[in-house]
Amino acid sequence: MELPKFLLGDNTDYPNAIFIIHTEFPRFIINLENDEVEWLEEFEKEDEKELAAEAENLFQAANDFYDRELARYEE
Repeated sequence: MELPKFLLGDNTDYPNAIFIIHTEFPRFIINLENDEVEWLEEFEKEDEKELAAEAENLFQAANDFYDRELARYEE
């Protein structure tokens, strides 16, 4: 199965949370309510510096995805 790069998620147990799931490496879930991130990968210590640099770009892409999806709902 081919998955999109980002997915929107919600859960009634967290009524104010909006989750963005990044399905490609490095996989993560970000809660847009509080910007909390759960990484679904394990990283080596030496990878953390490179990951930190890339994470900012990924989080911006997740926010852009969310904005695009909202705009499509409003149409």
